[in-house]
Amino acid sequence: MRRREFIIRVAGLSAVWPLIAHAQQSPKTAKIGVLWHAGSAEEEKVYLGMLTKALGDLGYVEGKNVVFSHRFPAEQPDRYRSLARELVESNVDVIVAITEPGAVALKEITSTIPIVFGVVADPVGSGFVASLAHPGGNLTGLSFMATDLSGKRLSLLKEAIPSLSRVALLQDRSLGSVASTTYLELYSKAAKTMGLILDRIEVPTPDAIDEAFSAAAEHGCQAVILFGGMLANEGVRVGASALAHRVPTLSIWSEKVRYGLLMSYGQDVDETFRKLASYVDKILRGAKPADLPVEQPTRLKLVINLKAAMVLDLSIPPTLLASADEVIE
Repeated sequence: MRRREFIIRVAGLSAVWPLIAHAQQSPKTAKIGVLWHAGSAEEEKVYLGMLTKALGDLGYVEGKNVVFSHRFPAEQPDRYRSLARELVESNVDVIVAITEPGAVALKEITSTIPIVFGVVADPVGSGFVASLAHPGGNLTGLSFMATDLSGKRLSLLKEAIPSLSRVALLQDRSLGSVASTTYLELYSKAAKTMGLILDRIEVPTPDAIDEAFSAAAEHGCQAVILFGGMLANEGVRVGASALAHRVPTLSIWSEKVRYGLLMSYGQDVDETFRKLASYVDKILRGAKPADLPVEQPTRLKLVINLKAAMVLDLSIPPTLLASADEVIE
């Protein structure tokens, strides 16, 4: 009886063993594509590290259960399109489009691969989603200007520079037409309300940055506000030009202030990448972009550079310093 029982048990195990082995296999390796905006991993080092860490905190570790495909278009329209096509043809599971030009290129190529966008001024106006609450397609992500911060940024500059009367809005051509128009309209309206004159200066290439600051100074602009991926990427050159032409400059990216800008006010970048990682995680777990509402910034950060203020002979009011999240001394 014991021998017969042993044979039966062995036979039973042989039948279920394939199921046990399958259950013990590691899960499918996720394939994540990322379309950046700068020209190399080194140029994107800070942000690439933020995204990698945010995904790592959710359990996605390269070489273990995820493969990343990074592409760096260097702010060139043709490269956005060609690299977007590379990512689509590589059959990744989800693609993160860091900036709006990347999202535009990807939307033109695929309507099936999930796309998560990170820096988009007006997702509805740009045609990426049907509505913020119900995207309805294969794109979702973060709305960069869903909360209008134009008035707040101008008021911060006015507080730092009480005599402020004329401001330049520097925009680079990496901005889509919808975003460019949206920013200009918002800042024009806010400037008019505050009794300020607003000049728009377009910056076509990195080599034109110094010329743009020179023009701002010649026009009598007492401060500059920056917008666009190229201007963010060229932080060192922008900061040097701002100080050389003695023009106080405000950015939306806190990481760029240390290069010589006066201040920044915008969404917390760490939070941005944590949210992007959360979207990617949900999609890899089966959620559809169409059902994931577009999110707005929930934490805003003010950074002030006292080193730049000293070079510019500005005395920052103590009340403004007290309200800053970070002060560079």
